[in-house]
Amino acid sequence: MKLLLLLLNGAKLGKLLLTGGTMLLSVFAYAWLFGWRYAVGFVGLIFVHEMGHYIAARQRGLDVSLPTFIPFVGAWIQLKQMPHNAETEAYVGIAGPIAGTIGALACFYIARNYDSQLLLALSYSGFFLNLFNLIPISPFDGGRITAVISPKLWFVGAPVLVALFFYSPSPLLIVMAILAAPQLIKAWRGTETDEERAYYLTDNSTRIQYGFLYLGLAGFLAIMCSELHKELPRGF
Repeated sequence: MKLLLLLLNGAKLGKLLLTGGTMLLSVFAYAWLFGWRYAVGFVGLIFVHEMGHYIAARQRGLDVSLPTFIPFVGAWIQLKQMPHNAETEAYVGIAGPIAGTIGALACFYIARNYDSQLLLALSYSGFFLNLFNLIPISPFDGGRITAVISPKLWFVGAPVLVALFFYSPSPLLIVMAILAAPQLIKAWRGTETDEERAYYLTDNSTRIQYGFLYLGLAGFLAIMCSELHKELPRGF
């Protein structure tokens, strides 16, 4: 029994070290380009976003890992078991942008109170990061949220992804497009098996609730990004 407890404690410590170590690696990478104060704040905002997913997944009884970070890519939590249905997936999906938006708002209000350009820049980055994640195509959070309404909405996200690539070419967008391709093909073909139909079976009131929440959050983030972009100096 003691050996089992030691192994379990070691496993938990290993997970914490992985999260902490990859966070520090990301801080060093961002600090090299943007300075350590911005790097710490930005990685902290990503952590808040991912912990929103983590807590939501645990609330729904899902086995989930702590966040793992990759510099200039972001972070993710690993779901060790599939969500029970599309509503659960949407619940976990939207929790990250909500938590991340709260973190960005905290930076925004502190920046206003202390006239901090650094915190203002961090709040803008936080708002933009969460808005970016709401692109309605899987594997973005927006794709997981809109799936509960209809997987067909992923076809709205496809041109957005293409437009973003032409506006600001990035290898990350190519990776996202590759990951999204199988989901788009699946959505085009439609749900064929009984299991797939049962997964997306949701009542209309739930669809409406998530639709309003998604549009409201996306609209708020878009407004905040637009307004803050006008205020930030060119140096940020």
